[in-house]
Amino acid sequence: MREPGFWHGPSSLNSHLLKPLGALYGAIAAQRLQRQGLNAGIPVLCVGNYHVGGAGKTPTVLALAKLMRDFGETPVVLSRGYGGELRGPVRVDPERHAATDVGDEPLMLADHLPVVVSRKRAEGVPLARSQGATVILMDDGFQNPSIIKDASLIVIDSERGIGNGKVFPAGPLRAPLRPQLARTDALIIVGDGTAAEHVAAEIAAQGKPVLRAHLKPEEAPVAALRGKRVLAFAGIGDPVRFFNTLRASGIDIVRQQAFADHHPYSQAEIEGLITEARRDGLTLVTTEKDLARLRDQAQHLVPFAVTLEFDDPARLRKFVADRLFKARERKES
Repeated sequence: MREPGFWHGPSSLNSHLLKPLGALYGAIAAQRLQRQGLNAGIPVLCVGNYHVGGAGKTPTVLALAKLMRDFGETPVVLSRGYGGELRGPVRVDPERHAATDVGDEPLMLADHLPVVVSRKRAEGVPLARSQGATVILMDDGFQNPSIIKDASLIVIDSERGIGNGKVFPAGPLRAPLRPQLARTDALIIVGDGTAAEHVAAEIAAQGKPVLRAHLKPEEAPVAALRGKRVLAFAGIGDPVRFFNTLRASGIDIVRQQAFADHHPYSQAEIEGLITEARRDGLTLVTTEKDLARLRDQAQHLVPFAVTLEFDDPARLRKFVADRLFKARERKES
């Protein structure tokens, strides 16, 4: 879906009129958070956010997976498979599945580590364990109570924060903020903006870590695009952040086009972009997440890959190591 502008602006009539629906949605979501979930039998770390739309969860999952492997763990990602038709449980196979089967984010992640898609997340736990998982990394699902989480790491964009702070559909929050803050074990702020500072202060006041991180472009796509004129497009939660990252890397964006998050590109749309780029001598560049939906057109596109780098990696390592140790203590007692 494309986020309405009033979610991230000052108080508006639309937000005010939708506030009763937000209160009802929020009450149901808050009550749902209280439910008891399944004990997976192995540590479960969840990467989520407070609101709908993108914040940087997928790069965070990849960063945590690398850290887990450094610890000698075997992480397996568990995802609902948003946008895919398969209910699962199924292990994602990049050679056999398309984004329409399993969703774009699971398909992208499956290029790097094992991923299990299950519409009912708890039903995916046995399959994840059968793949040799010593740790389950939940990609999203913070508000879903079906599995007991040993740590919930919340990702928030420093420029967008939590928008107008209201619950869907009056704003972007998936549940009232207070109960979500209470269930947060660590906050990860991506970027140098200040929109998330009030949330960071709340988390820090609870004695929980606030971790700062930045998206760093990989060298290969930057080198491939240097000196070229670019047509950039993206169908992600925050396309503007993608365009800004390109410009900050010295990429010359001649034109840009934003689509809704998880946008299912039609053949006509992608052919139109290719034709426009050829006509004007432009290089087509998009995100890795978009490329997962456009693998048949990969030869025409340059994917702009980024990694998440933490300002204090030692603090992240300590947090994760402590959580894994405590989780195993609990499960063995």
